[in-house]
Amino acid sequence: MQNKKKRILIGSSGASGMPLLLCCLELIRKAENYESHLILTPSALLTLEHECGLKEKDLQKYADKIYSPEDIGASPASGSFLTEGMLVIPCSMKTLAGIQTGYTDNLLLRAADVTIKEQRRLILAVRESPLSAIHLRNMAQLALLPGVRIMPLMLTYYHCPRTLEDMTNQVAARLVEPFGIKSEEYHRWEGLKT
Repeated sequence: MQNKKKRILIGSSGASGMPLLLCCLELIRKAENYESHLILTPSALLTLEHECGLKEKDLQKYADKIYSPEDIGASPASGSFLTEGMLVIPCSMKTLAGIQTGYTDNLLLRAADVTIKEQRRLILAVRESPLSAIHLRNMAQLALLPGVRIMPLMLTYYHCPRTLEDMTNQVAARLVEPFGIKSEEYHRWEGLKT
């Protein structure tokens, strides 16, 4: 029997931003007919524990399936594994460089490579500051590819957030929207009120 839910691959590397990962996973979990397939690097797990006090087993309530990055033969390594695309959140500069050069030495990088070759959506939620010329070059090269979207983890203020949670929800909602997930948390710019 064929899977009727739309799959979204989520890769997570060791940059800061794990609360945003959790928020994106929660938005996918709440969306009807969607499921998440999560690949976490060892650095992501370290950052997750530091920023959120969580371990890999704690993510089972957020993600539908969790893969080890060493499991290079897992389903997401093949283009025949149908997905709506992939979100890498947070995307470290090391992971960005691996994706840009096609260096597929783990499942996260292989899944991103498959996403590119199949011309599916690839959203890279990059996290670094300041950005070097190398970082910018890698992002510029990837932005030229069909379906690739570079979305730095940037806060917005036009929706007049009152809490850190408001800001986190806004960014996460923007990250999952390209996959067809609509969230009440996303406040669009509607122009200045006069």
